[in-house]
Formats: sequence, structure tokens, C-alpha cells
Amino acid sequence: MIRALLAFLLFTTPAFAADMSVFVRNQRSDGVALELFSRDSQKVWPGGDKVFLIRPKARKSVPISCESGEHICWGAWVDGDDSVTAGVGPDNDQPCDTCCFICVEHSTETVDLAE
Repeated sequence: MIRALLAFLLFTTPAFAADMSVFVRNQRSDGVALELFSRDSQKVWPGGDKVFLIRPKARKSVPISCESGEHICWGAWVDGDDSVTAGVGPDNDQPCDTCCFICVEHSTETVDLAE
């Protein structure tokens, strides 16, 4: 009986939010827009039809709150020209093997945007 109760609690325990940072290094001579997309839900950061804007040659740290273990992918594009993209792109529909990471509490993921 106790084992059944413990198993029930294990599988019904809600996921807890984790706070982490994404450090973006824009090495391009153009400003870029960036969004983060959850692979496990419909969540998008920053959300609300907004984007993270990173000036040319700038570095920016963006804090996010995500679920521990959540798979997150980034998509970037030249600000004002979404035909020049990186990662999964502005619509989260491009294949990418190196632009996803897992949400881990108190961690930092680095995104390098090369020319």
C-alpha cells in the first residue's frame, strides 16, 4: 500500500519552475532578434509577440523561468529581415542539432551568433 502511494506521489508531483539565464553573444554586424521555444509545451520566451533584441557585436544575458528538464530551442534572425535566420528560426520550424538545451535551475546557457 505504501509503495503504491509513493508511486502515485512520484508520478503526480508537479514540475517546479527553474530560473536560469541565456547568455547571447551577437558576433554579427547586424542587430538580431531572438526567441526561445519550449519543445515540451507551447511556451515562448519572452512571449507576448515580443523578442529579445541584441545589438550588433553586443552581449546580453536574458533570464527565463522554465520547468526543470524542459527542452528549449533558440531561434534568431536579423532584426528587420527574417529571411536571414539561425537556430530554429523565427517560426520554430527549421531543423537544428546544436540550438537546443535543457532547463536547469541556476544555470547559464550560451548562444553564439556568428557572422
